[in-house]
Amino acid sequence: MRYFFILSSLVLFFSCAEQKEKTFITEASCGQCQFGIKSQKGCDLAIKVDDKAYFVDGAKIDDFGDAHDEKIGLCNVIRKVEVAGKVENDRFIATSFKVVE
Repeated sequence: MRYFFILSSLVLFFSCAEQKEKTFITEASCGQCQFGIKSQKGCDLAIKVDDKAYFVDGAKIDDFGDAHDEKIGLCNVIRKVEVAGKVENDRFIATSFKVVE
């Protein structure tokens, strides 16, 4: 019985620890230039989730126009986006990514 309780507790813990996919409005920009992430070199797309910046898998910085355009480029400005996905291994795995501003 004790082993059943331990096993059940572990299964419950790991199933609750897995983050589910969410859809929300947040900020997106260059992780290096605008959000100060230093773990990669070059300009890469990132978003903020709960005030923490994450690089994005599933969308690229140039998917939304010239990243270095002075007025709308994600390397130069922070833009409002609607995203769906989840944080996994310290990266945001996007299933949907749309600029709303």
